[in-house]
Amino acid sequence: MKKTKAMSKEHLLTTTQMALFVARGFLRFDGIVPGEINEAFLQAVEDEAITSNRPGSPLDDCYKDVPSVRALIDLPAVTGIINSLVGPGSLIDHHALHKCPPRQERSQYTHADSIIDLRTHFDIQLMYFPQNVTRDMGGTRFVPGTHFRRVNESSISRYQNILGQQHIVCEPGSLFVMHHGIWHGGGRNRTDQTRYMFKIRLNPTLRQRLLWNTDDLEEKSLDPTAIFDKDAYAHPDPVQTIFERREKWFGPDEGRLEIVNRIKLWRFLLGDDSFDSHYWLSRLENKPETAT
Repeated sequence: MKKTKAMSKEHLLTTTQMALFVARGFLRFDGIVPGEINEAFLQAVEDEAITSNRPGSPLDDCYKDVPSVRALIDLPAVTGIINSLVGPGSLIDHHALHKCPPRQERSQYTHADSIIDLRTHFDIQLMYFPQNVTRDMGGTRFVPGTHFRRVNESSISRYQNILGQQHIVCEPGSLFVMHHGIWHGGGRNRTDQTRYMFKIRLNPTLRQRLLWNTDDLEEKSLDPTAIFDKDAYAHPDPVQTIFERREKWFGPDEGRLEIVNRIKLWRFLLGDDSFDSHYWLSRLENKPETAT
């Protein structure tokens, strides 16, 4: 097996970031890619020089003939994000250059991408925006927290407006990292400018366990209002504070199912089946002795 160079901890995700990814299914990094890479990428698009790679190819071996994409992936911060979520040695599943022409007549339907594997292991999708994206440009919309609601691609296409959905508005060089199951769709571009989004889906090749910077795993100083609103549920454990936050589309009762799903994924990532939040999963695992 090819050896991978060790990653500096400073570029890996924090426990708080990982917990947010588990709970909401995405992370946002505004302006993380330098301007020169954005400009080179847009030029490569104009030159039709964005070539694909064979599915299943190691990411480390890909895009050597597309310097701008290779430079993006090799940014320490981006490599740290990838390694924290799917680990070093990940494989490229596919990529797609989404080109939204000016004055579109309609938006893309809501969908989830090719969910044919229901294992706990997950892929990630890097969504790279090389240019400024305004609301009128119809940036990708997505629904936080839907990554546990596994659906067959376009079976949710009739849903166009869901409470709590977000529309990406961002500066050039912004990167969104999504769990492969999240519901999303391209927005309608109402401007006279073409909008681009470049997506890369990556598969893990190793057990996704404690891959991030775990130095803060026992940290208890998180102020929930720094992440959520002032009415956020507060718990001494910051991870539990994050997991108890409900998305706007959650029903009054069924949101409990999503909290349980968050706990299950976090246990998987920790390699610790004893973790719980607010007793949600422990009550399901209670096995009282049979009365005699």
